[in-house]
Amino acid sequence: MTNMTFSIPDEIYKKMKEHPEIKWSQIARSALIKYIENLELAEEIISKSTLKIEDVEEIGAEIKRKAWELHKKRMEDQR
Repeated sequence: MTNMTFSIPDEIYKKMKEHPEIKWSQIARSALIKYIENLELAEEIISKSTLKIEDVEEIGAEIKRKAWELHKKRMEDQR
């Protein structure tokens, strides 16, 4: 197994030191494995997709428009 070194903020390190019973390297390893699995799944989905960038942008714009309409309606209902 390869060793890996990375930096974390001091505040996080202090909080980690409060819990010596936790195997932090295993937590980090599990998080990295899960992230890689999600990345590979996304790449597989993208490789099979027939969507074009323009389609994605159009869908994104529609989602934003619908979300804004829902937000406006909820704000009006609260008045």
